[in-house]
Amino acid sequence: MLYFIGLGLSDEKDITIAGLEIVKSASRVYLEAYTSILMIEKDKLEEFYGRPVMLADREMVESSADEILHDASNVDVAFLVVGDPFGATTHTDLLLRARKLKISTRNIHNASIMNAIGACGLQLYNFGQTVSMVFFLDNWRPSSFYDRIKENRDIGLHTLVLLDIKVKEQSWENMARGRKIYEPPRYMTVAQCAQQMLETEEERGEKVYTPASLAVGVSRLGSKDQRIVAGTLEQLSTADLGKPLHSLVLLGKRVHELEIDFIREFAIDKEIFDMGYQAEYGIKNESK
Repeated sequence: MLYFIGLGLSDEKDITIAGLEIVKSASRVYLEAYTSILMIEKDKLEEFYGRPVMLADREMVESSADEILHDASNVDVAFLVVGDPFGATTHTDLLLRARKLKISTRNIHNASIMNAIGACGLQLYNFGQTVSMVFFLDNWRPSSFYDRIKENRDIGLHTLVLLDIKVKEQSWENMARGRKIYEPPRYMTVAQCAQQMLETEEERGEKVYTPASLAVGVSRLGSKDQRIVAGTLEQLSTADLGKPLHSLVLLGKRVHELEIDFIREFAIDKEIFDMGYQAEYGIKNESK
């Protein structure tokens, strides 16, 4: 059987008891290592599990999945995913491949950014579509995220923005020359995301949001040193939230006063926060 096991958000102890029991008994254990990262090194996991763990990078999962699925009809194989198993489409693809081969599968769920983001104080049922923000290049500045944010904003919903990570990526030159040389890992920050959002608004000019629009930045959510910061997009474009991973939430127009009261405690500058709230929503915050 092929097990998809969520690891949670932070460290080796976030795995569920059900997941840990499977990991300890499985024939092989793979750790998916490119759609997200844990906040510890692989050897910490191996020490806690009491067994070796094989890294499954993008190339293995997307191009050499047969290695993971090999003999999974006869032995137990554990595929470990940071967060919840189905936070990325790649994992769905692997499950569909297993089905075609008549390999039984089971999912062990865990916390992910998709539900843990509620810790910032915004209600989960007020969120719309989740979008991804990639690193802009000189000749590639995709703005499809902008259209999804507009759809959310049009019906008043918050938008969770997941930020790009680059792990074991090749430069265009090395890829073209077939050289297995990889770039250093890069993790987008809240500041970079906010800046790219503002640049896109300036280019598109549809007034989906402004530099004064309120947003919340989070880093290392679920860890002991997690950070949550609220402010305008302009403020967040220069905010330093420390080590990765980061995410950003843009507030929707249906934000409730209780949500505002909650996130105001995280404001970089409460006066500017209150002014932004009143300017965009036409409501004066009385919770000072």
